Amino acid sequence: MSSTTASLQGPDTLDLTPDDAIVSPETLGRRRVQRRKMLLMQAISYAVDALILSLFVLTGTTTAWIAGGYLVCGLGISAAYLILSETHVNDRFPDHYLTTPQSGANALIQFGFLYLAPEVGLVFLCVLFIIFGFATLRISVRQAMIGWTMTTLFIAIVLLLSDTMPAIPAATPAERLVTLICFSLSVGRFVYLGLYGNAMRAVLYQRSLELKRANRRIEELAEIDELTGAFNRRRMMRSLDEESTRVQRSGSPFSVALIDLDFFKRINDRYGHPTGDEVLRTFAITIFANIRATDKFGRYGGEEFLLLMPDTPNDVAARILDRLRVITSELDWSAFSNGLNVTISAGVATMRPDETSDSILARADAALYVSKDNGRNRISTA
Repeated sequence: MSSTTASLQGPDTLDLTPDDAIVSPETLGRRRVQRRKMLLMQAISYAVDALILSLFVLTGTTTAWIAGGYLVCGLGISAAYLILSETHVNDRFPDHYLTTPQSGANALIQFGFLYLAPEVGLVFLCVLFIIFGFATLRISVRQAMIGWTMTTLFIAIVLLLSDTMPAIPAATPAERLVTLICFSLSVGRFVYLGLYGNAMRAVLYQRSLELKRANRRIEELAEIDELTGAFNRRRMMRSLDEESTRVQRSGSPFSVALIDLDFFKRINDRYGHPTGDEVLRTFAITIFANIRATDKFGRYGGEEFLLLMPDTPNDVAARILDRLRVITSELDWSAFSNGLNVTISAGVATMRPDETSDSILARADAALYVSKDNGRNRISTA
């Protein structure tokens, strides 16, 4: 097996931490363990490659020092990268596996032995394909082009300097058997590369789905009032603009209501802010439970709330708000504190032709102040 191919990790060990992310000690430790496994597999792979060369030694195709020297070089490069890994040199780089320099070092070993032992050149050429097959899973297009150019250059140098062309040993049945083993292992490694690539894509796809879900959740949280769970003012104003645009195109009725909890400051002063927060939450839940699916409800600011009612004329909107007023006043607010009672006042406005979002809000706000001036716990229409 190829010394570099063996460095392939399983999909469960893929490290997809962004290059500019702050890496935790736990992540650094996990990376070091991954690199140890990778380098151990690389060393084992060199031993297997050396075993194949030893079989060619037995067939008389090459010499024992080629097999031994190949093993020493392979174990030496693995040990060198293990030292870099254990001293955290790797962690200084975005690609902590050092794919490019490690692939280049392994490739140089193949070039060297391809020149020294062209009679078993098949082994080293197969290993080169595996090395760059793995490297292309991690390197950039620019790095791939440089690697391709350098590989072509080194092979050209080897071919020009060597008197013997790289050979496929097949002179005897024994050589053909070992050659078959070499080919079989090479095909197996290419298959493994394909499976690894598929696993890598599957993990990346899963991570992208998780990222999309996280982004959607962030967007949702950015539109939700943390205290009440209702939409926040930013979201409500965007919805108001969208509905206003739709109404101007369709001409369908559209009403808005500004709702205010009566004497809410007194509730905070008398019963405490924790009770006031519970009042706000309970009110928001109550409204949500009693409005239509097409309506939009959110916190406008402080104890004020905004209700958007598409396809709702003025008289229907007023009846809806009066029903909500009755429901709110009839809740058992004393469950939060003895003597607590909560009522609401609201101003309702229905959009006029060519009216803007700001003007309808201003009219609803004016109607709300009419309700307050007339004693509160009532609904007024603009």
